[in-house]
Amino acid sequence: MDITKLLEPQAVKVVGKMTSKKRLFQDLGDIAAAAYGLSANDTVDALQERESLGPTGVGHGVALPHARLEGLDRIVGAFVRLEKAMDFDAVDRQPVDLVFALFAPAESGVDHLKALALVSRTMRDPDICAKLRANADAATLHAILAAGPAVKAA
Repeated sequence: MDITKLLEPQAVKVVGKMTSKKRLFQDLGDIAAAAYGLSANDTVDALQERESLGPTGVGHGVALPHARLEGLDRIVGAFVRLEKAMDFDAVDRQPVDLVFALFAPAESGVDHLKALALVSRTMRDPDICAKLRANADAATLHAILAAGPAVKAA
């Protein structure tokens, strides 16, 4: 599995200022609707429901909101780079500016976990995050994510 199977180029967006987590989820829902034909309302509801279980801000300015949705036939993603970081109740209490959301079929099981692990590994790479923060072009951001982390020799 690689990120290009999860993330369509049109599901990558740069956003100026975000006023709240709810507004961010609405933007993610709109992106998912436009890129994958998902219901924006169902997507927002699912993200908020998952977030109520515990914040998905994983630290170092990164959030990985995710949700399972009925009627989805594969795992898909949406990426938002915020020009101004926002409070996200992250584990390290730092504001978030890189958001990679995942949407999985309701019964996706282990595939959902594999996709989440892939995205988490990618977003933990400091070089990738630095490149994402240094670029404001959606196509460039998609290319950076698609390239993934550099494999380090042992």
